[in-house]
Amino acid sequence: MADEGDVGMVNMDISLGSEQPSASKKSKLEAILSEEDASAFEDASSAHASNGANGMADDGPLSAVPEGMCIECEDQPEMLRCDQCGDSFCEVCFLAQHRRGNRATHTATVLTDPAAPKVTLLSLHEKLSGQGPGAAAAGVRQAAAMATETAAPEVDADVGAEAAAAAEADVEAALQKQSGSNSSSHSSSWFTDRSKYIPMRLTLEERKKLRLLEAALNVSEYTDNVDILSYQSKTRRVHAQIHDMCAIMSGLVVASDYKEGQRLIKDRSYPDNEPFFQEVFEIGRRHKVLNPDKMRAEYGKLCYLLMDSQSATIQDLLDFRCVKLLNTVHAFLAARGVEAMLDDPLVDVATMEVLPRGRTRPEINRQIKMKERAIETLARKYSSECRRAGSSATEEDVRHALYSIGDNHSYLTFNRDPIDRVIHYLKHYFRPGDADAGHSLAISGGRDGARLTHSHDRQYHYVLQSLTLWREIMHDMFRLWTLAEKDMLDENNPYRLCDTGQGLNRLQSAPRIGKAMRTIIHHVQTNVGSWVGSSVVHLGDKNVPNALFFIEKYAMVPRILAPLAIVVDGVAELAKDPQLAAYLDSTFGGVEACRREILLDFFRHAFDGSGADNFFSAGSCIDGRLTSAFNWCGELHKKRYYPVFKLAGFNSFDGDFK
Repeated sequence: MADEGDVGMVNMDISLGSEQPSASKKSKLEAILSEEDASAFEDASSAHASNGANGMADDGPLSAVPEGMCIECEDQPEMLRCDQCGDSFCEVCFLAQHRRGNRATHTATVLTDPAAPKVTLLSLHEKLSGQGPGAAAAGVRQAAAMATETAAPEVDADVGAEAAAAAEADVEAALQKQSGSNSSSHSSSWFTDRSKYIPMRLTLEERKKLRLLEAALNVSEYTDNVDILSYQSKTRRVHAQIHDMCAIMSGLVVASDYKEGQRLIKDRSYPDNEPFFQEVFEIGRRHKVLNPDKMRAEYGKLCYLLMDSQSATIQDLLDFRCVKLLNTVHAFLAARGVEAMLDDPLVDVATMEVLPRGRTRPEINRQIKMKERAIETLARKYSSECRRAGSSATEEDVRHALYSIGDNHSYLTFNRDPIDRVIHYLKHYFRPGDADAGHSLAISGGRDGARLTHSHDRQYHYVLQSLTLWREIMHDMFRLWTLAEKDMLDENNPYRLCDTGQGLNRLQSAPRIGKAMRTIIHHVQTNVGSWVGSSVVHLGDKNVPNALFFIEKYAMVPRILAPLAIVVDGVAELAKDPQLAAYLDSTFGGVEACRREILLDFFRHAFDGSGADNFFSAGSCIDGRLTSAFNWCGELHKKRYYPVFKLAGFNSFDGDFK
């Protein structure tokens, strides 16, 4: 239904049409049909404009392009005349109008210097982008590939196969060139090895089941009823709690989908529904690995429930298993016979993270198109191979796997990259052997809560190796998480309930995660040189009772360093406001001085050994370094620079529990 303005315009057009003389209408129609009397048509048009009722006239013919101006934008002076088109453009418009199709081969004459060499698309791209010839050539080939993609559906059927093959080769060449120029590109073996630990992204149906699990865990009091000191049999309590959990989920299925629920509870036999419960529990675990900030209260209940369900005595009572392996990218592709895709060089481009930092909008759009094109190329290629081989893999399956690998890159961007930025700040603002007055990293035990005594050089290396260790842990977190779950859910790895000083907790050894951590520590020691402090890894003791505590502890690293990096980056943005700039100048002495003060305090007191009372229990040990950072976070509100954190948008280190 049109609004009042639309109705008014319709009525106005009707009234204008009714006031036109019939002779004018007839002459105009004849002029259009005959196309012989151009003057009659122009006269009729003039009459129509002059007869606009009540002074309402048409806009009239378009005005001519001002002399000496670009024919496209009409805003910039003409610089180039296309030798093939015959039109004059500014440099930007020439590049925009000639970036694809046959126009990409056009040449242009420089109007200010006709004797100058002819301008080509490649030379103009180099001039405007400031890139070298190689990068510019890649950009031009990429644009040509995108143009080929757009024009592909219009290719004649007789030559379609040959043209499509040539276009595909051009696209792959451009994509591989783009991938080869990216410093973060990975080898095929990297994707094959890493895909064994990358969980598959949840589908829509799986997300529905995830909501059922979250609802059941939210109302469950599993640990409150199981991990207690009681005279009742623990086996019976565990059995009853697991049955209650399965009953709650079955009831939720009935409420959400009656037919499915009716099938599920038809015989009230849990063993018959073993695949359903295994799938639901696996979905919850997979979702948590991909989203560490989710299920922060429910995941612990889930792990402890599954841990108990692996016991032999519980298995005899339940008569079904609740645990199955995580659905990873490698397992997903291997089940469909397309694991060879991981060796394809296009996978690097199809899964790359497109980041806006330091890039223009055209560059971002170009990368997005390259990524989308690579995904579609891989989907068509490997789904066709599977059909020929009799496999069941579809294009959607291939896309799903590629998107899941892309989720891994997103995880690294938001969890590992902030650590890289803080390492950059450390190397930029502080150097070993260069301790300026007031900018020394030296700490003294017993002063300001510190339990370690380090000189400037020693503290610099201590901080650097700690950050490097955290960085390597975040880089390998998917593998560590998988190993942690294997340790927790190993039926031959029992636990015991023990008072750790923070209540009753499950003490359980973690041999797999311990071995992986020792390998990472050795790698870091090799890279950073000399090692400062203890290299003890606490696992299965009162400091870190089990692998779940290990995962939850190191999941806090990006929650600490990401806000810190954002604030340090945002100080310069705050200084754009005159009043805030005056505050920074009067309080800290400027932007750089403010940044240095924040970083100096963090590098001192977030690594001062305040994790525990002795050297071996925590302090400078692997886990004590992180505990010291927790203590610094708790003291942030007392710092002089705390208002800068709030002005930069800081809320908390803990995030949201939902």
